[in-house]
Amino acid sequence: MIFDLLVSLLTLTFMEIVLGIDNIIFISITTDKLPLHQQKKARLTGISLALLIRIVLLAAIAWMVGLTTPIASIQLPDWISDTAYELSWHDLILFAGGLFLIAKSTTEIHAKVEGESEKEEGKKQSALAGVVLQIVLLDIVFSFDSILTAIGLIELPEHAVSPLEIMSSLPFWIMVTAVSIGMAVMLISSGQVAAFINRHPTVKILALSFLLLIGFMLLLEGLHIDVPKGYIYFAIFFSLFVEVINMRVRKKVDK
Repeated sequence: MIFDLLVSLLTLTFMEIVLGIDNIIFISITTDKLPLHQQKKARLTGISLALLIRIVLLAAIAWMVGLTTPIASIQLPDWISDTAYELSWHDLILFAGGLFLIAKSTTEIHAKVEGESEKEEGKKQSALAGVVLQIVLLDIVFSFDSILTAIGLIELPEHAVSPLEIMSSLPFWIMVTAVSIGMAVMLISSGQVAAFINRHPTVKILALSFLLLIGFMLLLEGLHIDVPKGYIYFAIFFSLFVEVINMRVRKKVDK
């Protein structure tokens, strides 16, 4: 029993850390718009609020599962699918998150390519609350998949239907511990990741491209088109590996 719980904790913790990669990239790029002395505060506030929201969502597991229940049935053309598309609130949340990421990454890439005036940069540096809100809202979108996956890995008591009953169960606290460790790793590494991205403009464009890719992935998931996340993370790490090699080559050439 104890061994099974320990394995579940390690599995969920690893999953939270891996699924937090896209979150770290988004946080690093978003907080870059703030003055240097506000960036750490934005990361700490945003991730702390996101942790509280995830714990609340875990306590409301019955409500979370209910979001996957179809609310509408849409008959697609035969050349697309011979079955009706079942739309749920979960799909709408994925759509909204995907569209937001695509819009955010596209505008950021456009700004980097075209250049920004000092006046526009000064305006962006004044919105600490807006940056924190973006971090929290996008983390809610990412939370749905990670929490639903955690529910599949951890068996909650069948009789536990109310938040109080769920919060009094051991599996709930295993999930809370895993989420907390994942968030702590995210908080610790976000500063280093942000500094690395800001020091290397090409890496920042690469990171924005990752967010664009993740946005499309969320849209596809909302359409019930399964895209194995392993492919996405492999593409991210492989592209980053190639970029690190390019940076070393450029450094030697400069010397």
